[in-house]
Amino acid sequence: MQFSAITNAAVTNENDRPLMQKEVFEVSTSLQQYLNKYGRDIALPVAYNDLLHYQYTNAIKDKNGKYTHWENVVYAPNVLLQLHKKLVHTYQLLTQIDDNDIIIAAIDFCEFANSMPYRITVLHRHTKIMSWYYIKMADASRLYGLELEHLLTINPINFFYHKNTLIEAHIEGIPGDDFIVQLPNLTAIEKLQVAQAFILFNEQCFARLLGDMRSYNFVVIKNNGNYTFRPIDFDQQCYEGKLALYFAHFYKENIAYFHLVHSMLTANEIEQLRQIARKNMAAQALLHTTQLTHLLQVLLPDKITDGYKIIALKTALNNYCNTLAFTPCKTMGAILQQLLTQLTIY
Repeated sequence: MQFSAITNAAVTNENDRPLMQKEVFEVSTSLQQYLNKYGRDIALPVAYNDLLHYQYTNAIKDKNGKYTHWENVVYAPNVLLQLHKKLVHTYQLLTQIDDNDIIIAAIDFCEFANSMPYRITVLHRHTKIMSWYYIKMADASRLYGLELEHLLTINPINFFYHKNTLIEAHIEGIPGDDFIVQLPNLTAIEKLQVAQAFILFNEQCFARLLGDMRSYNFVVIKNNGNYTFRPIDFDQQCYEGKLALYFAHFYKENIAYFHLVHSMLTANEIEQLRQIARKNMAAQALLHTTQLTHLLQVLLPDKITDGYKIIALKTALNNYCNTLAFTPCKTMGAILQQLLTQLTIY
């Protein structure tokens, strides 16, 4: 399995877009039971439907005056008063911070994303610090993606679920599409570190079948001189049938990262980093063996994509891995389990 087997779509002039918008998949009883067992499914102060009763929205522009996909939501005063209390309580539950000196500074809505998210801006009045969290429609794919991120990487994920509502903590970092602008100004050492971090991230996404990692769906974090890439969107977990869509370096939006990798790393160095990524994931899998096994057992029979995508993906993985091990797989859960085994992660 060579990194070069999948190249960037901008180079090959290949289509990197899904054929249609992802549908929402219902959370099964087994997945609900799993989430309840591990403290994810709890009664929440606010439900997604509570946020639907707004009067109108105002389009939001970025710092350059360009319209974004976000809109500020305006509620009637009496509705906002009740909603404010629920949102503050939800933030306290999510952060475990009993801070009564906070207010909800803004409620924004994004119709563009699959999860139709609301972004809640929290202002700490004493320190003037802003915090954020998100309220989304619950979807089985997204929940599996969040849990796999939590169990197979060192990145803890803070979220709660109940019925049709998902509450997610904000993941700090520089959006990947904003960080691209900074690449030319980095030192040679920094460029090398970014290239290495991107390969680790790229392999993590592939190994756990997390798709749609375009530059605006991940963030870049710099901590003590080291760079880390983290996904912030988990809608496309185990969903697509096209193998290339599970590689971040395939997307046209990530062409700058693709070129950076090839300018800074040799083929052998890339493969060594891919092995490191797998070893790191294997260590996390060992640490969470019981819970990961339970999650994969729940995922195994679950329907979170269409049948033709399962056939397409297992055929592609057989070719990519030079094996027939994926042939018996009848679900995305079975494919993921086999892939983790194939990569000696699980």
